[in-house]
Amino acid sequence: MPIESLITTTALIIGAILLYRFRGPVLSALRRFDERNVERIAEERDDRRDPVAHYKHTLRLAEEQVEEVSEMSLPDPRTGQPVTRYVFEGEQYATGDEAEAARQRSIVAKARHFYQELPAALAHRRKETLN
Repeated sequence: MPIESLITTTALIIGAILLYRFRGPVLSALRRFDERNVERIAEERDDRRDPVAHYKHTLRLAEEQVEEVSEMSLPDPRTGQPVTRYVFEGEQYATGDEAEAARQRSIVAKARHFYQELPAALAHRRKETLN
């Protein structure tokens, strides 16, 4: 029994020493977490007054699901000089604006698809709660 007490006390002391040693990164992580929480709460409060907040959240969620536009440097077929091309969903675009426009169209299409499926999903959910 006394050896178990000694081991427990030693583990607690070592844990306290490690916590003290790494208090800076731990406290900064907790501060960042708290800042994100405060921002989230403020956004939720603002969203209660915003009638189109649901659409904004849907577009943000769709944006997370769509890949980013990537840049790549390829030799020009006519001159052989390297030119920058922008790739989105495997298609090459000459300018970043064209690629971003294609990305935005994809985001809006994904959000629109969500709203097209929403009535059926809500009806199915209503059926499950009634049974």
